[in-house]
Amino acid sequence: MSLDRSHDPLHAEPSSSHAAACSPAQGTQVLLDSAGLLAGQREICIRHGNELYRLRHTRNDKLILTK
Repeated sequence: MSLDRSHDPLHAEPSSSHAAACSPAQGTQVLLDSAGLLAGQREICIRHGNELYRLRHTRNDKLILTK
């Protein structure tokens, strides 16, 4: 038995309106690919001012940012 996930919002492909909303406006935002940011690692530390944050790529292909 296979599951039909065509109407499952957790497994749906991003809509074109969502992609447009996430696309950087010319000259105002920088778009970084997560694969390039993580550089093959599952977890990296990011310094923001005097704080350190941890960005983790989970087994479920999600990104989690924690302080």
